[in-house]
Amino acid sequence: MPIKIDNELPAKQSLEKENIFVMTEGRAITQDIRPLKIIILNLMPTKIDTETQLLRLLSNSPIQVDIELLQTATHKAKNTSEEHMLKFYKVFDDIKDSKFDGMIITGAPVEQLEFEEVEYWDELCKIMEWSRTHVYSTFHICWGAQAGLYYHYGIKKYPLDEKMFGIFPHRPLDKEHPLLRGCDDIFYVPQSRYTTIKTEDVAKVKDLQIISYSDISGIHLVSDMDCRNFYSTGHSEYDRDTLLKEYLRDKEKGLNTKIPYNYFPDDNPENTPPLIWRQTGNLIFSNWLNYFVYQRTPYDLTTL
Repeated sequence: MPIKIDNELPAKQSLEKENIFVMTEGRAITQDIRPLKIIILNLMPTKIDTETQLLRLLSNSPIQVDIELLQTATHKAKNTSEEHMLKFYKVFDDIKDSKFDGMIITGAPVEQLEFEEVEYWDELCKIMEWSRTHVYSTFHICWGAQAGLYYHYGIKKYPLDEKMFGIFPHRPLDKEHPLLRGCDDIFYVPQSRYTTIKTEDVAKVKDLQIISYSDISGIHLVSDMDCRNFYSTGHSEYDRDTLLKEYLRDKEKGLNTKIPYNYFPDDNPENTPPLIWRQTGNLIFSNWLNYFVYQRTPYDLTTL
């Protein structure tokens, strides 16, 4: 999928090296089709890495995608330059009168806090409420999924005895669901979290369906019955070395984090991890864009 982004965004160079079609604005405006408007609320501390990871996954179909990057105004990024944030990111007041085909809400390293203790929780609630009427379909990732399920349905998160950390086997619970079309009977997804949601809590909500699951790490994908909102506990967007970086960062902090499950060959951090989840990530995000965004949103977004 051609991605239309700012020519100076750092992700552009990385994606072009991977032969991913990045469209310049000049070329985009000459095409007589309406691009999908996707907004990414990036709550991750490593903003540039996350931008590149998500743009890579949004680039795998022939539809042009117009990307906007959103940050919270109530939290200042500590690991990304102010220049980058001012140049490429908007805040809610900038986009509140706009409408979008799709939205991605990323994870955030705040899951050990109660939702209401998170610095930008009130602002996030405002954005999630706005998305009901201004976004056709929203894809929530990791803590973003927990936050969405809590805000919209009151589903709580629970602390784990130890970090759920590694590459876990998952299976479809609904093999006919279009979001999982093309996925294998067993597929792999990175997980990195200290909390979980319980199957019985989700099962009580008639508007929700669990569509994939891991016998080790639990719920993976949840959909509402209208297939407009999706919640993923995992990180299919992660790069080969993302868990390695997290593992080393945890060790530097003195945390007792175990070696990521099923990640390093022979559980040896000196060995290069095999990339066994990229295909699944590409399929899930391509299916989301195709079946639940492109084929469903009105051509005139003002009628959304």
